[in-house]
Amino acid sequence: MAAKSTLKDHVIVCGYGIVGQRVVETLVENGVPFIVIELDSQKVDNVKKRGYEALQGDATKERMLKDAGIKSAKAVAIVMDNDAKNLFAVLAAKDLNEGIFIATRANDDAVREKLVEAGADYIVMPQKAASEEITEEIIKS
Repeated sequence: MAAKSTLKDHVIVCGYGIVGQRVVETLVENGVPFIVIELDSQKVDNVKKRGYEALQGDATKERMLKDAGIKSAKAVAIVMDNDAKNLFAVLAAKDLNEGIFIATRANDDAVREKLVEAGADYIVMPQKAASEEITEEIIKS
């Protein structure tokens, strides 16, 4: 059984891949308390070795979100590299804390609309943003 977080007014980061790591770096730089939920035990160990809180488990499960303190959290960053899991995590987070700010990622425009319907407050599409930024720079040069 995972230990429950005692954090308050914190951010829950769901997923510690490339995007999740960047989110954590920014939270650290800004002194924002957070906890990471990650399925991969090696990634969880890496987070803990850096001195941060992390829980190993599936962020789509309500129990994991509860253990991460969803009721007292101010926001959740759902940044797994799987649109279906992100959508399910948004639904679970909103169900557990109706007022929480939810930022997530999407790879597909169709899923983006579903994330909005599910209650996501902010959605980023990394591949689309990167391609637009690259194209913009090429056109400027």
